[in-house]
Amino acid sequence: MNTPWKPAEQPSSFTFDADSEREIEEVLTKYPAARKASAVMPLLYIAQRQMGRQTGSAWIPLVAMDDIAARLDIAAIRVYEVASFYTMFNTQPIGRYHLQVCTTTPCWLRGSDDVTSACKKATGISTFGETSQDGLFTLTQVECLGACSNAPILQVDDDFYEDMDGPRTEALIAALRVGQYPKPGPSIDRAGSAPEGGRKTLLETTAPAPSGTE
Repeated sequence: MNTPWKPAEQPSSFTFDADSEREIEEVLTKYPAARKASAVMPLLYIAQRQMGRQTGSAWIPLVAMDDIAARLDIAAIRVYEVASFYTMFNTQPIGRYHLQVCTTTPCWLRGSDDVTSACKKATGISTFGETSQDGLFTLTQVECLGACSNAPILQVDDDFYEDMDGPRTEALIAALRVGQYPKPGPSIDRAGSAPEGGRKTLLETTAPAPSGTE
């Protein structure tokens, strides 16, 4: 019987490609040899990104975790523990686009239910954890993404789409479906987490000269 993080679709082999090897070499220079086990999270990210490039599904198979364990001279179970604990690591195949809806209180108060409903409507997914029939989308419920002032947040792969609502979510998914990747960030007229429409205070473009210096 498979555990939730150990699917049947496990490849029999995994080899880091040249791009990943260069990344790994750079990462390992940041850790003393006696502490290289601390590189487990960066190497898991590298493996996940490579699977995304090669297969269109960004996840980490067991054979990749075994390779990482061997490189870091640690027991494989230590890599499995990290990969299965953090939700940003996918331990089973996902869709081409990973839709991650924050449903923590600030996002929920600002309409994350509408974002979730729009994701389901636009993809045909019925519940969190599922992948659409066409294999393009996986829908996941996540905890606070740390951008509460711009709630609700829909994370797509590694990018944040902010100030979302139902129609904007459906439009985003429609663009992704045809291979377009809209610019992430606020979906309303604001810069960063500034107020909608621009600043309301500190409107001067240059600071006045200090008194007595004129």
